[in-house]
Amino acid sequence: MSTVSTHVLDTASGRPAAAVAVTLERVEGDAAVALGSGVTDADGRLRDFGPGAALSEGTYRLRFDVGAYFTRGGRDAFYPEVVVCFRVAAGDEHYHVPLLLGPYGYTTYRGS
Repeated sequence: MSTVSTHVLDTASGRPAAAVAVTLERVEGDAAVALGSGVTDADGRLRDFGPGAALSEGTYRLRFDVGAYFTRGGRDAFYPEVVVCFRVAAGDEHYHVPLLLGPYGYTTYRGS
């Protein structure tokens, strides 16, 4: 089984984005099933989504509640939520999905 982690960096402040709620979902047809969730630590990282978060081959989503993050900081933001959909291949790999976040845009990629 594969695993996933994430790292959220606030590019506008040049700091990690702490306390961002993130949910991991498996996409099944038109539906999605939540597998686990957590919040980013002081370094903006979420390394473990819980015991149900082992990934087999398939399509998954990370759902980031960035609206609450910006509201807590007293900042406006265009995106209340960022959803990153990605595909896991057969095998036993680690998938790291960083999110570079700003109030009016974001970028993501497959990290290591």
